[in-house]
This record gives sequence, structure tokens and C-alpha cells, in this order.
Amino acid sequence: MITSTWDALAATPLSEVRRRAAVMDELAKVAPVTVPGAQRLAWNDGGGQSAVWYFAEDGRALLLTFDHEAQLNMFGEDEFALQEAFYKGVPDDLVALVRDRPESYESLNLTDFATGRTIHYAGGVFWYDGTRWHVADGVAEYCRREDIDLFNESGFDYCLRGYCFGREFTPEIP
Repeated sequence: MITSTWDALAATPLSEVRRRAAVMDELAKVAPVTVPGAQRLAWNDGGGQSAVWYFAEDGRALLLTFDHEAQLNMFGEDEFALQEAFYKGVPDDLVALVRDRPESYESLNLTDFATGRTIHYAGGVFWYDGTRWHVADGVAEYCRREDIDLFNESGFDYCLRGYCFGREFTPEIP
């Protein structure tokens, strides 16, 4: 029995995850973006919450969630090192998909003013290794240390609600 959004995502084949991400991208009127080695699909609610998916050509994926009202929102805190630490445990080539990339509504950058490097803000950092989904070690460690509910305070549950993981998903695109 699937009891959580995380369990439902984990039980969904990546091809179906990608299909749902493409539908939600279209419904949100967000243009898909090709980055070297991956396709970016995104959803936002127009109020500061977003889910951004990077589907790599090799069958892996990176998912970033962001909730502007959650505890894991580092936006505006000039916390480049902390935000970068959230990506700990994610393979470097997947992190490269969000490092030193242009901003968009769903993917704002945090800048290291000493080096000029940037990385996308994310309250939640999750990745798929070709077989199963993982929570990035860095964000998981931070949540344990600070006693923060990862799935609620990263925006994961809210941002993935519309994808209906664990339920039928047959929306009509206008």
C-alpha cells in the first residue's frame, strides 16, 4: 500500500514520471528547456512554489522542489555554501545541470560572491540513479540536524500534489 508521495513517486516508472512532468509543464505553460545532457521540465503555481525536473539522457533524473514559505527556503539568505551542501551525495554530473546556469521563474540562482559561481535554489533535492529515487544526503543531513520535516518543509508534498503519483493521471491539455 502506498502511503506517501515519496512512496508513490518511487513506485512510478521513470517513463511515467517524465510523462506526468511533461503534462504539468504544458499545463503550467513553462517551455521545456534542453541543457547539455538533459531536458528540463518544470511546474510552478505562480505563487513561489515549483518542481523542476531534469531528465538525463542516460536514464537518471534530478528533481528540485521549492516552497517560498517553507523552512528550507534559503532564498535571500546569502547562504551559497549551505545551498550547495544540500546537493551533497548527488552525482557531480547531475549537479552540473543546475550549477552556473541561467535563472528562470522556477529556478532562481544563489551566487557565491567570492567566485561568481551560481547554483539553483532548492528546498528539496532528490535524484534517480536509473533504478531508484534518493534524497540528497546534504538536505537529509540538514533536516536531521535541524529537526525539520523534509517532505513538508522542502515543498515536496505540495509541489508534487498535482502529479497525482499513486493515482490515475489523465488530464486534458487545453
